[in-house]
Amino acid sequence: MKIAFATQDKLHVDAHFGWAKSIVIFDVTAEGYAFVEAFDFGGKLEEDGDEDKLAPKLDAIRGCAILYVAAIGGSGAARVVALKVHPVKVPQLEPIEDILIKLRDVLKGTPPPWLRKALTRNVRSFDLAEDDEVSHG
Repeated sequence: MKIAFATQDKLHVDAHFGWAKSIVIFDVTAEGYAFVEAFDFGGKLEEDGDEDKLAPKLDAIRGCAILYVAAIGGSGAARVVALKVHPVKVPQLEPIEDILIKLRDVLKGTPPPWLRKALTRNVRSFDLAEDDEVSHG
């Protein structure tokens, strides 16, 4: 499953979704995790009521199961949820790698209900993407 992280330094979950300089995406399974892609954002990122600045970030997280953020505004959270991505607020600075390791370990056992829901919601689109890759391979 693909997981997105809002980050300023690409190492920690340390950014408000709207203000994030980067969104990094990883693929996580019970066996491990792998870096997929990083999206960098420039321009005026601070809070200014400009909802249009969220569009490229929303495009970046499309297809992800979870988005980890330090903070997210109400309208941003609603738009993330509308994409069927589960936003998770990280209460303090946390290394992305630590979260990836915890997720991998949770996937080995019995994931909590919200994570099982996120997993099943994304299975079909993931399977389609895999089939597409194979047919082109």
